[in-house]
Amino acid sequence: MEIKDYTAPSVFQPENLLREARRQKGIPDGSVPEICVLDPDGDICRAMLASGRARRNPFWACYHTDLYDVVHEGETFGVVGCAVGAPFAVLVAEQLFASGCRFLVSVTSSGQIASFGPTPCFILIDRAMRDEGTSVHYAAPADFAEADSALVRRIAAGLANHVPAVLQGATWTTDAPYRETEAAIDSARASGVLAVEMEAAALYAFARARARAVICFAHVTNQMGQIDGDFEKGEANGAYDALDLLAATARAWRAP
Repeated sequence: MEIKDYTAPSVFQPENLLREARRQKGIPDGSVPEICVLDPDGDICRAMLASGRARRNPFWACYHTDLYDVVHEGETFGVVGCAVGAPFAVLVAEQLFASGCRFLVSVTSSGQIASFGPTPCFILIDRAMRDEGTSVHYAAPADFAEADSALVRRIAAGLANHVPAVLQGATWTTDAPYRETEAAIDSARASGVLAVEMEAAALYAFARARARAVICFAHVTNQMGQIDGDFEKGEANGAYDALDLLAATARAWRAP
């Protein structure tokens, strides 16, 4: 592969795809909510659809996903479920910002790497180890993709009194969860990584390259299936805990 010019614009732009999707599907012009959420496991979407609290957004023109408007604690979110993995997450992120999103939050299921207390719990990801293939299309090679530090501080301040407490730290973003070998886990742990997930590094590289506001949370729910009874998230598979976290995050983002 030739060396990439990270300053060069792409020929294929999300706005152009969305234009054609609207034409083909008869979707009217309009905007998605200014705060959107990536819900890779789909737990928020399923819980809100089951309770009648989710409404399909009429303006979302993506070919691959549906977006649902959800209101929680007075905040309206546009939620996309089941966009799993770095390439899919960034594809959807590009289209969300082209559709009117101003702040994107990802809440992704994660496996515990370091010992830091009981699970399930949430981690505000401030940097992510780049072990996936998408971030290299947005940023020159480096060990980690960093979140915007000012945005992290702002969100962390807003979550300082959140119950349950939200940790802050690094994760490892992988494209291949079934290749989390013992040596790879030990290496990640030695680098200060708390958990492993599949999207954050690519989303943060995209955010830097495109000057977009993106925050990623790891919902640490498992020890990679190494114990019986793993992958328990709580009520409604953790959907309501995630929504409470999202509402607090939205308020922090809006704070002056």
